[in-house]
Amino acid sequence: MLDYNIEAAVYDTTRGGVPRAEAAADAVLGLIPSTARTLLDIGCGTGLVTERIALGRPGLRVIGADASPGMARMAHQRIDAVTLADVRRLPLADAAVDAVTAVWLLHLLRPASAVRDVVAEVARVLRPGGVFVTTVDKDAGHDVGSDIDELFAPYLTSHPSDGAETVGGYGERYGLEQVAEARFVGHGQGRSPLTTARGVRQGKYASRLALPGNAAERLAMRLTGLPEPDRPRPDPAYRLLAFRRG
Repeated sequence: MLDYNIEAAVYDTTRGGVPRAEAAADAVLGLIPSTARTLLDIGCGTGLVTERIALGRPGLRVIGADASPGMARMAHQRIDAVTLADVRRLPLADAAVDAVTAVWLLHLLRPASAVRDVVAEVARVLRPGGVFVTTVDKDAGHDVGSDIDELFAPYLTSHPSDGAETVGGYGERYGLEQVAEARFVGHGQGRSPLTTARGVRQGKYASRLALPGNAAERLAMRLTGLPEPDRPRPDPAYRLLAFRRG
């Protein structure tokens, strides 16, 4: 697992920057009712997406929450209201907000029960009629039919923590009904074999790949041997689901 206090300094530049953040924010806002007045972005990271959600909907009060002090400090430079919090235990009253968003968060959570706990907490802080918007199947969004995907295939985790069926099942358990979905392009996130090999060695694919023993090094070596190792493969496409609290 990455140390996000360290990763905060380079997170935006290594993950598509503003173009990816704008695409994410636009897709999220398309699923947020115009009547919403308060929105909580959990796992807000550096606040790059959070800020664009706020800019895209004047009059919407946007709050960020993240468990990493380094990320929260970065986010506070972009939005006024940021809380340092474990998103499984939010420092908010019941039925406190009109919307909750989670962009590229659920796939990182371990153990599997952590996703259940987050969905339960989201349902608690949402007002009746409020909306929860989250990315699902994040890692699968990177499957673009490339030669990198072919090498990843034998190591893929079969039960991702952010699987749409898993998240939807928890939503149903806690009174959240799926009402809509959207997709957006992860601009600048097309991987090259060399950057992917480096990420494999650094453990950046722990949420997606099972790499026991020296499997990580074997996979990294095979990746560096692919043709045109510096050329990025196509950008991923991410999926959002929207749930409404009954």
